[in-house]
Amino acid sequence: MSADNKRPGAVDLSGEKVHWDLKDTMSYGDYLALRELLSAQRPLSAEHDEMLFIIMHQTSELWMKLCLHEVTAAIRQIRDDELGPAFKMLARVGRVQSILIQGWEILSTMTPFDYVRFRDKLGKSSGFQSHQYRLLEFRLGNKNRDMARVFEHKPEIYAQVKEALEAPSIYDESLALLARRGLPVPKDKLSRDFSEPYVADPHVVDAWRIVYRDVEKHWDLYELAEKLVDLEYRFHIWRFSHMKTVERIIGGKPGTGGTSGVTYLKKALELVFYPELWTVRTGI
Repeated sequence: MSADNKRPGAVDLSGEKVHWDLKDTMSYGDYLALRELLSAQRPLSAEHDEMLFIIMHQTSELWMKLCLHEVTAAIRQIRDDELGPAFKMLARVGRVQSILIQGWEILSTMTPFDYVRFRDKLGKSSGFQSHQYRLLEFRLGNKNRDMARVFEHKPEIYAQVKEALEAPSIYDESLALLARRGLPVPKDKLSRDFSEPYVADPHVVDAWRIVYRDVEKHWDLYELAEKLVDLEYRFHIWRFSHMKTVERIIGGKPGTGGTSGVTYLKKALELVFYPELWTVRTGI
């Protein structure tokens, strides 16, 4: 096609070796299983905003799947004292967390009137029942045995959640690494029941203080500490954004999963994953 005969605004494909015939090879849609993925949005009402609600939560689950992939691998790297790859993985998690936080901004375009028109279709389903969220929370270190009970009706999922509950979290593995490096981490922190909530210890503050007071000597441990702080910081922002979005849309109504709704979400904001990493800042 000559320059004079080009359609206005059209991209010139002359010279491009585009694969037009994809009948006998893998296509973009095949690789991403788009037929299955894009048919997974099945609103239970005729209300316009239900599609937003479904897509918001489905995409969040996909991003959480990536977070779990990265955090689980980072835990292995820390256990093997390979912090370089772990830092890359945790940096990626931080970027994903930013997307998850931004997701609440999109959902907040739904008004109370929009939501109430299809909320009864949800039944007892709730984000409280997200097993990926619970797996992520447990691997980050926020352990609570009661939270696993809601998955007992699904044995395969319950087994995954229970395994994450009982395994060392990323913080437990970080403390074990400090101990292997010769820092004074109490032995009871290294061989405790990992299914129990972590309890802050002033001796662990002392161990982290050594790291922060000689950053050049302990640079990789210092960077690990800051990566963990960033992880928890963004997690708290995610929770806060969740709480404010729920408050904006349903006010003080109970949650569909049986919790008190906003009141429950506010209580969750008080939880701290890595208490010593916040305490040590006061004395620096």
